[in-house]
Amino acid sequence: MIPGAGGVQLFVRRVGAGPLVVVLHGGPGAHHDYLLPQYDRLADGRELFYYDQRGGGRSPVPRDTPVGWREHVADLDAIRASLQLERLTICGYSWGGLLAVLYLLEHPGRVEHLALVSPAAPAAVYRRQFEEEFARRSAAPEIAQARAELRASGLRERDPAAYQRRAFELSVAGYFRDFQDAKHLTPFRVNARTQQAVWDSLGEYDLRERLRRLPLPAPHSLVLHGTYDPIPIEGSRELAQILRATLAELPVGHCPHVEATDDFVRAVDAFLPKQ
Repeated sequence: MIPGAGGVQLFVRRVGAGPLVVVLHGGPGAHHDYLLPQYDRLADGRELFYYDQRGGGRSPVPRDTPVGWREHVADLDAIRASLQLERLTICGYSWGGLLAVLYLLEHPGRVEHLALVSPAAPAAVYRRQFEEEFARRSAAPEIAQARAELRASGLRERDPAAYQRRAFELSVAGYFRDFQDAKHLTPFRVNARTQQAVWDSLGEYDLRERLRRLPLPAPHSLVLHGTYDPIPIEGSRELAQILRATLAELPVGHCPHVEATDDFVRAVDAFLPKQ
């Protein structure tokens, strides 16, 4: 465990040796496990520092503890201070990518390297487009048929664990270019209260102008995004342009670590510092 802001205790997992990279999972309200085992392949020549963000996974908090975006940013800076680091190298996935951008805006001098993988969009207008596209994909005939087949299979009674696993796969199917790839994603759960609190705290956010006003030099940055991601790739293209980042596009959906593991590892490993 490591202390976050305001006395919150955060679950930590560290793997590898070398320059430290803080890995931010998605959600909000999820936990780091669903990045595994693929992300651990980045531990060759560096140390990966995972933590479960407040209000998710093994970092539960009381219901009266705030869990908005500012608290998540404060937790990340508390971790930096505990590690006695002047600047962080951050690898953020999905919501974790947006959290990394929010941290950069609040603490622009504290970020050295920034890898954003399938990041949540820098403006609410893109998030609304994502919600519409994800709903459309989730209602696709082939996914609806798979759900009907699962309900009629009797698997719930024969093997409840296998039923839950398949139900999870179909719940996240809209994130993938080929929904059958969902079976390779490590299952996870989202704390709905934390998720809602984060998005409520962001409101009708638009970070683009603030990012344009960041003092130079900007951190050394990589943005990796799937061309079939339901999160509009236009947001990441715009983000990469603003940050003067390297942009890597893969022909996948939202989970490049699952859908194109070798290409994902190759792109991110080449960017992150290592010994």
